[in-house]
Amino acid sequence: MASPRKGSVSVIDEDAVGVTSVFAQQHTHAVVEEGATKDEVTLAALGYKQEFKRDFTIWESFSVSFAVLGILPSVASTIGYSLGYSGTGGAMWGWLIAALFIQSTAFTMAELCSSMPTAGGLYYAAAVLAPEGWGPLASYFVGWSNFCGFVTGPCSVNYALASMLITCGMIANPDYEPQTWHVYLTLLLLLVINGVVTMQSTFFIGWLNKVGTVWNILVLLIFVIWFPAGSINHPKTNNSHDVWTTFENGTEWPVPWATIMGFLTTIWTMSGYDAPFHLSEECSNANIASPRAIVMTAQLGLYLGWVVIWVICYTVKDIPDVVAGQYGQPFGSLCLQVLGKKAGLAMFSLNIIAQFFVGESCTITASRVVFAYSRDGAIPGSRWWSQVHPKTKTPVYATWGVLGVGALLGLLMFASPVAIGAVFSIGAIAQYTAFTTPVALKLFFDHGRFKPGPWHLGRWSKPLGAVAFGWWLLITPALCFPAVKGNDLNSLTMNWTCLIYGGSMFLAMSWYAIDARKWFKGPRINVHVTQDGMEVLEGQSGDSSNGNKAAEPEKEAIKSE
Repeated sequence: MASPRKGSVSVIDEDAVGVTSVFAQQHTHAVVEEGATKDEVTLAALGYKQEFKRDFTIWESFSVSFAVLGILPSVASTIGYSLGYSGTGGAMWGWLIAALFIQSTAFTMAELCSSMPTAGGLYYAAAVLAPEGWGPLASYFVGWSNFCGFVTGPCSVNYALASMLITCGMIANPDYEPQTWHVYLTLLLLLVINGVVTMQSTFFIGWLNKVGTVWNILVLLIFVIWFPAGSINHPKTNNSHDVWTTFENGTEWPVPWATIMGFLTTIWTMSGYDAPFHLSEECSNANIASPRAIVMTAQLGLYLGWVVIWVICYTVKDIPDVVAGQYGQPFGSLCLQVLGKKAGLAMFSLNIIAQFFVGESCTITASRVVFAYSRDGAIPGSRWWSQVHPKTKTPVYATWGVLGVGALLGLLMFASPVAIGAVFSIGAIAQYTAFTTPVALKLFFDHGRFKPGPWHLGRWSKPLGAVAFGWWLLITPALCFPAVKGNDLNSLTMNWTCLIYGGSMFLAMSWYAIDARKWFKGPRINVHVTQDGMEVLEGQSGDSSNGNKAAEPEKEAIKSE
């Protein structure tokens, strides 16, 4: 970017724009060229220049996040947990309770998004809202937790999809005996397809996700009507009283705790509503459209997901056969149990297509997260992952980096089914830790630093923040518990979530303590700024987190005319 000339630039007042910015305590302001759009000014006020094309509207942003949720395929991938741990009663009450608490997290996240609409999202918010001097550590922790959550997404979704495809082969050909390497090669093929699609232009991605959203809704409607109407069982539906009151404990823990452990179905399904936050630099009118897309996704997830759970609980006849049936894929077994072989395979196939769109959306969002953190130098190889392709205006290297990690995580399936199943729990616990940390920082350490954007919660901000924090305190241990205990607990039945997520975060934070703390200073400003009456050229690095010294400017500067 050329040096600004007299009369060609304007200084941004962050308070007037309505953002909570890293500039707040530095006595500096961003400088933009005259004629910059509202979104470009908002992003510059946060310290970043516009690099993506803003081809997304609220509907494209919503389409991506709703496709990440993928209500039916996501429930289908994890229904074995809620049904298997606590039966129909636990599944029904568990979804309602968990989804209602999740709304508090979604609403408080939407408020943060309106004030800080940047691809860094939660990572940026943590840097700004942390106590003085703790910004880099807070943003580093949130960034790596969010990274762990998102890079497991393409792996977990496509592993479930690969298992569904293999199950189709088993149903169609009873003589087929699948091997673990069959599933892994299928996973690799799906990851490659995801990568080829995700590296395309923002316009194409937005169009594809609208198609995916429409397909997911259509498949959901077909499922809701077809399952109870086409059931081959007599009676077609279960007794209402039994559905709500039957708790079949599939764990060795008390039923209430088993029900809480079964929240994983809801938590994993409803962990993609933050996508509009990370896509906000590609969305027009981002500080209003993106938070609205977050809320729309979370609300529809609550209601539509509960409808899906209702249908499943009212039509399932044999829970052990669904959870531990011959096909090893609960939803496939459920479709055959309720609809019979031909109709069940047809319904299962429709869900498989919907699942593909979920995997695609997860890859899109994960690539943007990796790009945002790499832009600030927080990830090894940031020089590559932060590059935006000059033609498509998308982070191509970040896309393939995410899928490479997914391919490595897929190797866990060779250890045991429980080991690869941990990618579901890891995604849930990592995401909600990243979701809740900036909310907790705002709740306990704000002291007036947070500047509400045009979409805000008003007097409900703190109460909802407290509920979101309490929800995180409950689910974190629950997601780490194994289903068995005592002599039944071994390497094949343990919950690997603690080891894989805890180990990854331990390594990341150890790296911070040993080396990264010396050079990682939070979000890096890459726009022109004014400092002490001078206009400083872009590209400065250094500590841009709240409450710390201002970023060290480059030597070259020009006087403000």
